[in-house]
Amino acid sequence: MTRTRLDAMLSATRDRIAGLKPHARELARRAAAAPAPPPFARALRSGDATVGVIAEVKRRSPSPGAIREDLDPVRHALAYQRGGAVAISVLTDAPHFGGSLDDLECVAQAVSVPVLRKDFILDELQLLEARAAGASGVLLIARALPPDRLGALARTARANALGVLVEVHSEPELDQALTVEPTAVGVNSRDLATFAVDLRLTERLLARVPAAVPAIAESGIETRADVERMAGAGADLVLVGTSVARLADPEAAVRALCGVVRRGR
Repeated sequence: MTRTRLDAMLSATRDRIAGLKPHARELARRAAAAPAPPPFARALRSGDATVGVIAEVKRRSPSPGAIREDLDPVRHALAYQRGGAVAISVLTDAPHFGGSLDDLECVAQAVSVPVLRKDFILDELQLLEARAAGASGVLLIARALPPDRLGALARTARANALGVLVEVHSEPELDQALTVEPTAVGVNSRDLATFAVDLRLTERLLARVPAAVPAIAESGIETRADVERMAGAGADLVLVGTSVARLADPEAAVRALCGVVRRGR
């Protein structure tokens, strides 16, 4: 069987999880002692009639490579917030994205909007890490998790006051995501096996997300015209990373994407 790029990233994550096992009790203690974060759902249902922008702290990616290796996570996050971002996504995977839990913790302490941990979450210990670091929500990738694990992780996340964004890239994944009662569904236009981007797939899947569930368009969104296109397909929010992280003025970059009117589904 051909090994995909996603397979390699998941393998590296499993190795890191193995190193967490001896620290399970300490992680549980820190998570329980952490102050309550801003509710992730608050960012998704702000009452605003416009498409919300979730902006990402991101140094590099397996697809374009280096984006901004000298990125200061707190400066960028504060700039995103000033620009109108309703939440901040922080990549915490080190080998492939150059992120860390320290980035997440520093950002969560600096901003007032909810912060999402974006990583390859495979184990409950990673949820405790997220909670201890101040995250309001976590990303669960349907493609990376068997249905029973997706459900179990979603339940554990909610039990730890973490919102659950389930990411999908196909109709079967969307159907499975809806069974775990996610805080939101994210439709990723990027195929994590090949890293090819297809916004038409995102448009098709967005239309199938129930109106009661916030729908987030992810990947391949670079311009206001792209946000308009996703709004037309029914997106409630967009998650943007490379297009805002790489620019000299991230505040202006986010502001340029804000204000697009939602069309509904």
